[in-house]
Amino acid sequence: MVEGLLRQDWSPEQVSGWLSKEKQERVSHESIYQYIYADKAGGGDLHQHLRCRKKRRKRYGAYDRRGQLPNRRSIEERPKIVAERKRIGDWEADTIIGRNHRQAILSLVERKSKLTLLKKVERNTAEAIGQAISELLRPVAEKVHTITSDNGREFAQHQAIASKLEAAFYFAHPFASWERGTNENTNGLVRQYFPKGSDFSKITEANIKRATARLNNRPRKGLNYRTPQQVFFKEQKIALTT
Repeated sequence: MVEGLLRQDWSPEQVSGWLSKEKQERVSHESIYQYIYADKAGGGDLHQHLRCRKKRRKRYGAYDRRGQLPNRRSIEERPKIVAERKRIGDWEADTIIGRNHRQAILSLVERKSKLTLLKKVERNTAEAIGQAISELLRPVAEKVHTITSDNGREFAQHQAIASKLEAAFYFAHPFASWERGTNENTNGLVRQYFPKGSDFSKITEANIKRATARLNNRPRKGLNYRTPQQVFFKEQKIALTT
């Protein structure tokens, strides 16, 4: 069971916590790491499912060339309840850029449940991103109260997005990535599947769906070892994926 969960890209800590909570089985994450290292020494591939722990940095130097987006609403106007993470429906938005800044992946994360929605766009334009946000969130529109993004021009259609979804759209302060910390952390997890510098033109819809399923169906320590899928949709059991 442990090996099967590791192959779904669960971390040793996630495996240990879930087993203790759901199966009443006590296996420490240290023991799981030792098992992985032994497997690697024997020529196994379990270590390939561990996430990279290098510190991730995001460049913001291009902001001065972007200018101000018209009619933007600052995060300072956002209701305080969003910061409390007490309700479902407050989202963070960002884009992950591929090699040579050609294709991109839109990343949407719900703040309380950490549910992640991903969509590849051929160009990182306001039109493409606006359409992608609407397509991803329309099926769960009743659970969309706010959206918060950075100040990239790809979010220039924020007013149209807000109108379509009947939600409020806010912008974080420049150079303040911590104001969208959930999204920043999630983008690091997404990079496990689509590494920095990789050619996004080779990414298929099946690749996107697989990564999304993996992220949403593995337990998180911050959710008491429940999955984003369980918390967002109020499900009782984990739907294990292959």
